[in-house]
Amino acid sequence: MPQIPVIDLSAALSGDPAARLATGQEIDRTCTEIGFFTIKGHGVPASIRQDLRLKAREFFALPLDEKRRAVAPDPATPRGYRGLGFESLARGNDANPIPPDIKEYYHFGRQRWSNDPYFTQGDGPRYFIPNVWPARPDGFAEAAELYYNEMDRLTRQMMQLAALGLGLDEMFFEDKIDRHITAMRLNFYPEQTTPPVPGQLRAGNHTDYGLLTILNGENVPGGLQAQARNGDWLDVETDPETFVVNIGDLLMRWTNDRWVSNVHRVVNPPIADAAQAASSRLSIAFFHHPNYDAVIECLCPPGEAKYPPVTSGEYRDLKYKQTRTAA
Repeated sequence: MPQIPVIDLSAALSGDPAARLATGQEIDRTCTEIGFFTIKGHGVPASIRQDLRLKAREFFALPLDEKRRAVAPDPATPRGYRGLGFESLARGNDANPIPPDIKEYYHFGRQRWSNDPYFTQGDGPRYFIPNVWPARPDGFAEAAELYYNEMDRLTRQMMQLAALGLGLDEMFFEDKIDRHITAMRLNFYPEQTTPPVPGQLRAGNHTDYGLLTILNGENVPGGLQAQARNGDWLDVETDPETFVVNIGDLLMRWTNDRWVSNVHRVVNPPIADAAQAASSRLSIAFFHHPNYDAVIECLCPPGEAKYPPVTSGEYRDLKYKQTRTAA
């Protein structure tokens, strides 16, 4: 496959049953080859995408001391600001010591939820965590919430199409994602004025953990690459007007490897070219993750499963623990 496929959702999102089935089948054909594709016709307003991108750029341009005021009090809490050196994504797939990623990021989840015991009791408070917001820039939290809500809408529609593509009732996933524990990341890859250490990337080789990742990026030097089943690395165009979608580990397990959760990475800009090395990069990632108590087990006859059942929450907790390198 020479390039990442582009799938137009506009006909499917209009509600036409034939278009919905055809789009689901297109997603199925794509994801059996490579779990990456670009979507257009998604319906997310440009103003919402642009506003969050602007606020994020303003935040990451602040002095480091000010950004650190938005660090969660407990280092284990997946909320707020994380600086350079905190994470090595490649450690989620490789137990060997790997240099930390050359990025800083802002981590947040949904902004509000009800008083239902699912959210407030038992395991609920471990996954539904109040967000940490900086004092500046003004409107950061509001822009983030609007974007999150749009992604909530889009991923529900995507999972309906995914179900159709897999030959399931289109609402199959609904009761497994209606109280999802999705987190978002604003990933900022700063300009590189000095060469990285051997083996160090903006984001090392890794897979994502959940169902779908929906990414809005930038076409600048030092970008996203996905590894195809044959081992080739493919450049992924990340135009701010579209979204890149990739399959995560839990959806691969659910389909018993029919769909692939590809290894991917964010490479460094060419350090030999001063102008390109000075390019920073911002990506906005929505890591769609099922309800914490959803059991992920093979959609196949008994005895054929490649993976044991696992709950969504315990799998995410394991991967977070593997990838953290610093407090």
